[in-house]
Amino acid sequence: MEAKIGKFFESVGDFFTGGDQIPWSEPDIVAGCEREVADAEKGSSDELKSECIMRLSWALVHSKRAEDVQRGIAMLEASLAGSGSSPLQVREKLYLLAVGYYRSGDYSRSRQLVERCLEIAPDWRQALSLKKAIEDKIKKDGAIGIGIAATAVGVLAGGIAAAVAASRKK
Repeated sequence: MEAKIGKFFESVGDFFTGGDQIPWSEPDIVAGCEREVADAEKGSSDELKSECIMRLSWALVHSKRAEDVQRGIAMLEASLAGSGSSPLQVREKLYLLAVGYYRSGDYSRSRQLVERCLEIAPDWRQALSLKKAIEDKIKKDGAIGIGIAATAVGVLAGGIAAAVAASRKK
């Protein structure tokens, strides 16, 4: 019985917090990736620099800090714009960009990008998982929006009813 109650409260908590399976990165991971990029800038091969920048982009879009997420989005967009990348690299960048937009709350842009990922690799589990998380978030936000609207209508109707009742007593 306790397990069922615990599961119920966990699902309610997930409903309100987002409960997705996308990992977060900590500030020390971001700082470590920034050091890697700085070290790679000091004469490493272009391939190593690119790998370090991708790791930093991953850490930024998975960060809990909104400014890190925005920085990661900007890096990835710049990288895609000036990219002679392979389809695999494009897929990875599109996915990370979709994660960044998901984290920043732009679910429609995130969904567009994840769809582009799935055009390149239709069976890619990470992209499919992100797509489901996006769709769940959109549904949840819609349900919350409907609940807020219904509450507002109820409060308004109650106010009108109270005003009508008060005017009849006079």
